[in-house]
Amino acid sequence: MKSAVIRQVKSMSMSCDRVGNLLLTKFSAHGASDVAIFVPASVVFWLLKHLPVNQDPALQPPPPGPEITQWDWDHPNIPRAFTVQCKVLPGKISMTYNLDRKPDLTVVLDRSNVELMRQIMLAYSKDLIDLDA
Repeated sequence: MKSAVIRQVKSMSMSCDRVGNLLLTKFSAHGASDVAIFVPASVVFWLLKHLPVNQDPALQPPPPGPEITQWDWDHPNIPRAFTVQCKVLPGKISMTYNLDRKPDLTVVLDRSNVELMRQIMLAYSKDLIDLDA
């Protein structure tokens, strides 16, 4: 069994493919290099149903996320997530992505990054194809 790589997320960026079945998610981590994964639309829609909505009007946004370029889309070693498991922790959420060709990736997002992720996925949900709907 592959052990999970754990990253404390500083900021993140997301981009949708032209077909509408994937989001490229790029995490900037504290003390580590950026990491990118492809997240299928089915996982995005599941997360949208389960991520908490921010209730704090004073929540500060995270720093700007890493840039997503065409190189990220074309890079052959970017893994694809099959599933995600979430665990709510005090003031943050841990997400473990089961990946196709690399060790599982666990990212720990603070409340501002969780809300940023939720807002970006909500904005892209109009472009994604929900095959389970």
